[in-house]
Amino acid sequence: MRNIFSTPSEDVFAGGTNDTIELLKAWAGSTLAFAVVQTGASSLLSLAFAENLIISAVVCGLAFVLHELAHRIVARSYGAEAHFIANNQWLLISIVLAFAGMFIAAPGAVWHRGILTLRQGGLIALAGPVTNLALSLFFLFTLCAATLFGMPLPSLLVITLFIGFKFNAWLGLFNMIPAGPFDGAKVLAWNWQVFAVTVAVGLGLAFVLSDNVVIGILRVLRGIL
Repeated sequence: MRNIFSTPSEDVFAGGTNDTIELLKAWAGSTLAFAVVQTGASSLLSLAFAENLIISAVVCGLAFVLHELAHRIVARSYGAEAHFIANNQWLLISIVLAFAGMFIAAPGAVWHRGILTLRQGGLIALAGPVTNLALSLFFLFTLCAATLFGMPLPSLLVITLFIGFKFNAWLGLFNMIPAGPFDGAKVLAWNWQVFAVTVAVGLGLAFVLSDNVVIGILRVLRGIL
């Protein structure tokens, strides 16, 4: 997603930043914020916080980092210069807000420049949300496959898979908002059919496959054994 709260400087394209360091900052900041919200500020010295840090690193951190990497990979494949820049200010704000029980993540954005067609710009934008929806399906299918084949999974892994499924579904759908700086606006400007299909998949994963529906599916799969 294009970052709402910052604009790129020439340093971005002059080698003044390191993408790896910027991505690690975004990963660490979003992971910490999500873990604090999941645990509660009053329980940060508990084992639950350590477990939530692990879950957040896999679910939240991975979701944002892979989303941005997808933007960068597709942009560079079209010959554009693209770099990820972490939003330090909003990473800190998100951590502070997490102590109040609110999760607002704006970890950064991929900035790119180059001569691009409307289609190429749409595909660059689409890459992020599609990555999250694919991750959502991966987490769900892994959980279903493990249940179907009777694989004994640690409870921490089961929770990670379930949260990974829901979090990525919501993140992918959220980024398809067809307005302002969101990815959905660029996708819609390019191809409304692609936009509609992507949103439909996101709605299905986020709403149709509710917690109760998924639990029901897992019970059916368990009963097949």
